Amino acid sequence: MSEQPKVRTTEGVVQGRRRQRHAVFRGIPYAQPPVGALRFAAPAPPHRWEGTRQAVEFGPVVPLSLPIDVPPQGTDWLTLNVGTPDPGAAGLPVLVWIPVGGYLSAASSDPMYDPAALAEAGVVVVTINCRVGAEGFAFLDDVPPNRGLLDQIAALEWVQRNIAAFGGDPGQVTVAGVSAGAGSVAALLTMKSARGLFRRAIAHSVPGLHSTPALARQVTAAFADRLGATAPTAEALRDIDPWHLAAELTSFNAGLHAHRESWGRLTETGTALCPVVDGEVLPETPWPALTGARASGTELLVGHTRDEFRYFSVMSGRYGTFTEEDAHAALELHAPQPEGARAYRAAFPQASPEELVETVYSDALFRMPSQKLAEANAAAGGTSYLFELCWVAPALGGILGACHSLDVPLAFGTLDSPVGTQLIGEEPTPEAVALSRELQEAWVRFVTTGDAGWSAHRPGGHLTRVLDTESKTLPYPEQASRQIWEGHSPAPFDLS
Repeated sequence: MSEQPKVRTTEGVVQGRRRQRHAVFRGIPYAQPPVGALRFAAPAPPHRWEGTRQAVEFGPVVPLSLPIDVPPQGTDWLTLNVGTPDPGAAGLPVLVWIPVGGYLSAASSDPMYDPAALAEAGVVVVTINCRVGAEGFAFLDDVPPNRGLLDQIAALEWVQRNIAAFGGDPGQVTVAGVSAGAGSVAALLTMKSARGLFRRAIAHSVPGLHSTPALARQVTAAFADRLGATAPTAEALRDIDPWHLAAELTSFNAGLHAHRESWGRLTETGTALCPVVDGEVLPETPWPALTGARASGTELLVGHTRDEFRYFSVMSGRYGTFTEEDAHAALELHAPQPEGARAYRAAFPQASPEELVETVYSDALFRMPSQKLAEANAAAGGTSYLFELCWVAPALGGILGACHSLDVPLAFGTLDSPVGTQLIGEEPTPEAVALSRELQEAWVRFVTTGDAGWSAHRPGGHLTRVLDTESKTLPYPEQASRQIWEGHSPAPFDLS
């Protein structure tokens, strides 16, 4: 048992590392480094290699457009990692995790995504790196759009070619993500090039972040002008250092409010560059595609947290400071038109300005896109299992509530990861451990059988698993918001 595990992929042999009850393989390329002539291009097939490639270190992190200091790394960004119960097994279910946040970061090396608990429960776990920010989503005139999504397709194609060699079943693949990763999952549901690459989907906190080509073209042109580029093209940007480009996008995102008159709702997201509904790579947003039978339903586990926006308001220092002016602006920008603002005030007559801001932002950014994805998938003939996490994060005296991303360390069982301890505390309570086990078991059951373990969503019933200290299956808790959004799907951001 001391010999380290080896697996032969279609590109060559990789040698990983044994852990307690599973094996891990890290930094396996699924496409060529997107640099030089390949920069801003669609992903190119990986090179083959002779001999044995050591697969014990994570691949380099893609350039991140976040207000944090991450040193530049190598350029072999398009890699993935595999955690498997047994490379010699066969027919195990597969979970492919897309760790994209805000379409600005994608770090599969984050300890929060450690596959140990899921692998030891019998699941082959694949985590991927893909392009984000300007590298993945700048709308350039001379290259394909939505390159970050094309990277995800390439990774799923690698899984189809190779996962059987790691003990997985290529016919039992579940693609999964949270936040922009869940938005990526939703996009994959509608993309023709993704058909046949996965069987099931898990989407936590689905965002409604898409741009029209008209808006994306104007935003990218403004960004290129900021850089001194002669045009919004790959040719004009190709010689700019990728990490400098990412840092410039961070600054550009921080100044989006200056463009509110022309760019509207997009300026409130902090994300200038996101998937573009270009008509080809991404034909349309998932909600009309599914409800209009232009995409087929699937087995889908989808949900959100109760207090989605709280994390952002606390971390930005705005929590407790929102005014009536802020509430008015939030309702005018994000409530469904034309009567949404009035409907929110009628549905929540006792709400303070702070509560109105939190409600409308949580609804518009995550809760309603998630709930409506469950409805649309069911309308397309799929089976949707809906959940809402209501358990309050213990950290900071409970001020974070049931906030955005709290469900991820619970599902992976990584309560001791940096994000896990930030939200849950250094010493997880018995309630946290029990809830983590419940959500993790739901994931394992779903990726194995397609059944999450509670009643599926039905038209008119809207049954939802409410995850808390004592979890229950109940009618959808956010009925007032659901009724306000009745007949309104999340629409792509457009020029004002």
